[in-house]
Amino acid sequence: MTSKVEYKGNLRTVCTHLKSGSEFITDAPTDNNGKGEAFSPTDTVATALASCMITVMGIKARDLEVDLTGTTAEVTKTMSANPRRISKIEVTINFPLNPDDKTKKILEHTANTCPVHQSLHPEIEKVITFHWNR
Repeated sequence: MTSKVEYKGNLRTVCTHLKSGSEFITDAPTDNNGKGEAFSPTDTVATALASCMITVMGIKARDLEVDLTGTTAEVTKTMSANPRRISKIEVTINFPLNPDDKTKKILEHTANTCPVHQSLHPEIEKVITFHWNR
């Protein structure tokens, strides 16, 4: 088992990673009867895409002897109705360095083939932007 999710009432859950004991909470968003005081479940999906992209780039960068420390991602999630679902995820990744074009191409390909990206439904529009040396 990977994790445990406990419903705490008032549209809030506590999610526990069993191996580490690390926890986070989710709330329903304000546009869906919630308080919006924490990540919504769909926020975590969109954020997981950016986190996965940066993580696998970090693995590849280490192999290439490139340091991605300080890299950030900005995430925007768009919902649609009927059915209510994530329709678009926009990720802008900002790098504090500007490597050669070959390295950029390798890292961008690595990001665009991360496990979360590969797992998302193909109807979810993914807009990925890379900004080098920001």
